[in-house]
Amino acid sequence: MTNEKNEKKPRPPIVVVMGHIDHGKSKLLDYIRKSNVVEKEAGGITQHIGAYEAEVKCETDHKHKTRRITFLDTPGHEAFSKMRTRGAKIADVAILVIAADEGVKPQTMEAYDAIKKSGIPFVIAFNKMDKSNANPEKVKGQLAEQQIFVEGYGGTIPYTNISATTGQGINDILDLVLLITDMENLTADPSINASGVVIESHLDPKRGVSATLLIQDGTMKIGMCVVSGNSIAPIRIFEDFQGKPLKEASFSSPIKIIGFDTLPEVGEKFETFETKKEAESCVKLQSQEKKLIQITQKEGDENKIIIPIVIKADTSGSAEALEKELSKLSDEQVSINILRSDVGNIKEDDVKLVSGANNPVILGFNVKTETVAKELIEKYKIDFFLSDIIYKISEWLKEKIKEKKAMIPREEIWGKVIILKTFSKERNKQVLGGEVVSGKIIEGKIFKIKRRESEIGEGKILELQQDKVKTKEVNEGSQFGSMTESKIEIIKGDELEIIEKIK
Repeated sequence: MTNEKNEKKPRPPIVVVMGHIDHGKSKLLDYIRKSNVVEKEAGGITQHIGAYEAEVKCETDHKHKTRRITFLDTPGHEAFSKMRTRGAKIADVAILVIAADEGVKPQTMEAYDAIKKSGIPFVIAFNKMDKSNANPEKVKGQLAEQQIFVEGYGGTIPYTNISATTGQGINDILDLVLLITDMENLTADPSINASGVVIESHLDPKRGVSATLLIQDGTMKIGMCVVSGNSIAPIRIFEDFQGKPLKEASFSSPIKIIGFDTLPEVGEKFETFETKKEAESCVKLQSQEKKLIQITQKEGDENKIIIPIVIKADTSGSAEALEKELSKLSDEQVSINILRSDVGNIKEDDVKLVSGANNPVILGFNVKTETVAKELIEKYKIDFFLSDIIYKISEWLKEKIKEKKAMIPREEIWGKVIILKTFSKERNKQVLGGEVVSGKIIEGKIFKIKRRESEIGEGKILELQQDKVKTKEVNEGSQFGSMTESKIEIIKGDELEIIEKIK
């Protein structure tokens, strides 16, 4: 396929549906496409990004009274902010769904920020108008407080009152989307090779590696090759969003390609080529070696718990969402170190990756554990947990972290001293003179070195003198001489904090 013709044609809009959890995004799409995806989702929460095509009737002045729209259904929970941002970036128009009985929520504002950042036009759907306590006027006021002004309320943002349950206002919201589409003058060229974005990838035990792609421009056909990052797939098994086989697909269509050699990264761009040789040349140019995250722990940082984790999930989108949720558990005492985040069942190789580490954890979302892997998990006494609800996994890890924190050595501060003079230094040993400003300094204790209020290292009190006489401790207000051991050279003005580590 060539681009000699350069035939630009009108392109159906790609619409992203966004909003807070349980405000009715998926139900809105269910009504439009007359399907029932909501009930199939674990916990009633949309766990994956989805793409769907719908033929909709419209009341606009367009010559076609039935027009095609591609919808992206992005999960609404806070854990999926990456997926929501990605959805907004690849869409042409957004529908921001707000429940009229609940109003503006944290993820409502996060979705709004993602839409504004992407620069795409949007409409607001005040949903759940069938509820007795629905109050869209109150919600408009809440939006105004956030400097978001709808039509008739001091602004220009179009809106419609809808009910995804009864169908009230659905046609109106679709007409608004199509009016915006007409003003945007969306076009694409069917004569060039297809390109677009990977919106989901999946490892099917029976069919192999597959990916859902959204074509943004051009056309792809059976016999071509798809490249995304380092992943290649010959286009042999080629389906639409309903799983029906295809021979050809063009712009704004969500399609599934089965047969990638490796799992494509969600959010990655893809291109198509006429031959496998061209595809391999493209991969060679883009190829970058990925380094496995190494388990590192800074010297002297004994109070920091490093938790190396392997995440296995049913899709890369779920793995990404779980990564985001778990990253929140890192704090001053705990560091979450994701060694592997991958798609598929937990295997022997996953267990071996963390078997030699301290505090290893293996987590699985909507996957199973292979027999050999189970045996190794028991052998190496590795903490692991499986669930089909992401937030149960997060809660389980929180409890594990609490247990590990209880084992962290505590520090008891005995005193603080200021260094007044420094004398001889030989290797790691140094003679110092100072004054105890609080508490006391004790022979044999550990100390932290602070310089300009920043901690720079540790050391140990080897010997103490007061008035040139050896002693075991010196109290507050008194001066002293000391032989210390430390890899850090101590200077005049440094503060030493005398501590004892209690396990």
